[in-house]
Amino acid sequence: MNQNIEIEFKNLLEKDEFELVAKEFGIAPGAFRRQVNHYFDTPAFSLKELGAALRIREKSGKYILTLKQPHDVGLLETDQIISAKEAEKALRQGLLPEGGVASQVRKMGVHFHELAFFGSLATTRAEVSYENGLLVLDHSTYLDTEDYELEYEVEDYHIGKQLFESLLGRLGIPIRKTPNKIQRFYTRKLEQ
Repeated sequence: MNQNIEIEFKNLLEKDEFELVAKEFGIAPGAFRRQVNHYFDTPAFSLKELGAALRIREKSGKYILTLKQPHDVGLLETDQIISAKEAEKALRQGLLPEGGVASQVRKMGVHFHELAFFGSLATTRAEVSYENGLLVLDHSTYLDTEDYELEYEVEDYHIGKQLFESLLGRLGIPIRKTPNKIQRFYTRKLEQ
């Protein structure tokens, strides 16, 4: 089990803005890599109600079970590498593996055995270093929907916020309220 604090800024993009950012940073189409997030919660959305999220990320043939929960600044991420067999069992039967993530979920007062698979979101992603942080360009598809997003992962909240907003301003991209991927996924799921 690994834990870290994630501080990131997000902004939804229009398709032409997505292409502008890719061009500005010299990101070629071949630089994008595919990953899939598989989301879990209880039928009553207990994790969502606590501001938390649980996913299995499938990337390059590897699987990571991740719990994200609110923290003073950013989010506390708890990661656990799992096998392909464990991931398949979770997706087909809703049976998530025991370990550090299960322990954290229980500490939040959520019954781990009640968690169920809700669906998947696929993303093609490119990453570039920018001003001591990581700039991430995402094109996501889920539930008959697609969207484009720019993320900026940093160590310092205040400096990161200033740099991100400055970059958006320089590129002429308006700041948009941007829920995270799982929030967008659940909003769309509830609409259906």
